[in-house]
Amino acid sequence: MSIHSSSHAILLARFADHLARQRYCQTISERYLAVADKFLRYLESRAIPIELTAPVHISRYLHCELARFHDIHGHAPISNRHWRNSHTSGIRCFLRSLCGAWPPVSHAHTLPETLNQMAARYAEFLREDRGLAQKTISGLVRECIWFLEWYRGQRNADSLLEMSIKDIDDYLLYRVPGLRRISRKGVCMRLRCLMRFAHSIGATRCDLSTSILAPTIYTDEAIPSALRPSEITTILEETRKDRSPKGLRDYSILMLLSTYGLRAGEIARLRLDDIDWHADRLTVHHSKTNARTILPLMPAVGEALLAYLRQGRPETNLREIFIRARAPYRGFASGSSLYTPIRRRIEEAGVHPAGKRGPHTFRHARAVSLLRAEVPPKIIGDLLGHRSTASTTPYLKLAVEDLREVALEIPGWGNRS
Repeated sequence: MSIHSSSHAILLARFADHLARQRYCQTISERYLAVADKFLRYLESRAIPIELTAPVHISRYLHCELARFHDIHGHAPISNRHWRNSHTSGIRCFLRSLCGAWPPVSHAHTLPETLNQMAARYAEFLREDRGLAQKTISGLVRECIWFLEWYRGQRNADSLLEMSIKDIDDYLLYRVPGLRRISRKGVCMRLRCLMRFAHSIGATRCDLSTSILAPTIYTDEAIPSALRPSEITTILEETRKDRSPKGLRDYSILMLLSTYGLRAGEIARLRLDDIDWHADRLTVHHSKTNARTILPLMPAVGEALLAYLRQGRPETNLREIFIRARAPYRGFASGSSLYTPIRRRIEEAGVHPAGKRGPHTFRHARAVSLLRAEVPPKIIGDLLGHRSTASTTPYLKLAVEDLREVALEIPGWGNRS
């Protein structure tokens, strides 16, 4: 029996059972069930079988809901991103409970045939004509599919012939808020590549790539952000007071960040097998170089990890060390998932750094502390997982006081009266 043949009530009951088995709290369960109910009614009103639901249908549903919100309240949501997430998280969870995976593994099948063919031709062009690496191709094609799905949902068009520069601007306004300048540049460059290809195959009337302006990024244009030792101590002490499961988890992560200067992705990938309790060793798999480093497990770090594993970590068969604090219990998807909890702990400690306030500021601070302890750059690079000492060079800019001590005197300046 297909999913579509099941009744509305049966689908919701199945979803409610899934939420209960995954141990979602009552508030979230009620919210997700309400959103799933409204989304099902939307699909039924348009005779769309749920097993054929595509991301574009979610986009159209959100467009209708946003218009209804405006009619009721007379204004748009205060935070459009928060409003969208409050709807899409429940819908995606509902679809995952029915279909096993969402979004579908192959995004291309969700596009209209003409755009589907374009995405496939684009991938072939990048592989055969440009000879790009598979990782680069994946990033370019992913941006292509995101743009095509957005354009199809916003303009309800099956081709790009009527596309204008205003559509490009609208997509960038939707896509880049919250991204760093270097990430914004990446989006613009990928979009520019797509527009050049689209024009070369006659999919657009003119070459729109020349109108896409990316921000300029200069080499070593800024001094990286780093926390002062006193600030790190304050953050650790404040977080240690929180003995909740989430507090124990965050304190362990902060200890790893401040002690070893690990990348956020390396912490997210840590597994139970990476800790050798008998030998007091910690194995780190570096996310950028795919190299492996074995570090001594410092007593303070080991105690923090033990407290979290015994009192804070949810009961699960997963092998990742750090698990989400609420259902569904799973590991962090990537290092970027640590940004929010770390930023929250910094703010709760009353620390207000001048620059960024994510996990990487602890990495920079650790590098500076080692430099000031006169540790050779090669040793620092090995600890941080750098392939060459050149990768450690940017951290030297942070040791301003140390560099000031070795500044050369200007000849004749001291004799001026």
